[in-house]
Amino acid sequence: MIICVTGMMAAGKNYISSLFEKDGFVSIDLDKTAHTAISLCTPQILSAFSGEAESRGISLTGKDGSINRRALGRIVFSDKSLLARQEAIIYPKIIELTNQYIEENRDKTVILNATVLFKTPELLSKCEKILFVTAPFFKRLIRAKKRDKMPLRQILARFKSQKNLLSEYKKAAEEVGIPIEIIKN
Repeated sequence: MIICVTGMMAAGKNYISSLFEKDGFVSIDLDKTAHTAISLCTPQILSAFSGEAESRGISLTGKDGSINRRALGRIVFSDKSLLARQEAIIYPKIIELTNQYIEENRDKTVILNATVLFKTPELLSKCEKILFVTAPFFKRLIRAKKRDKMPLRQILARFKSQKNLLSEYKKAAEEVGIPIEIIKN
């Protein structure tokens, strides 16, 4: 069985996933998988975003040559077309890595901990259920500020980019015939 655990930034997806893990389920955090995909796709990302980064005075790489994800985030979360460009680069790798994880754990119940799994119908359609985790705005804001240590403006930009997340999941769930449950955290 495969279950999608989703929700907005800092709603409690990791907490809910950890509860399932205590019951013997396995979970993959697709945010971390995205980080791996970004590392694996570094040349393509640099090619696609170097001009934009230069024009904003942002360095996309650290001293070791790896992608500075926070700097990349400042760029891609500022414009939907830039986010779509990044997704076109990294989503195929995320899908590949996730399918590999599912295959390696085919005898277990797998939790896909993902904010935007609805954007990859080939993965979402493998799920038998969607659990959408919610939490009050200010609780999420405090959690995100404490956990991620990002500037408030950047957190609010991410929150804004996710404002229609539940409706996107409801639409996707209906299209692929998957039940969706809301968990208040």
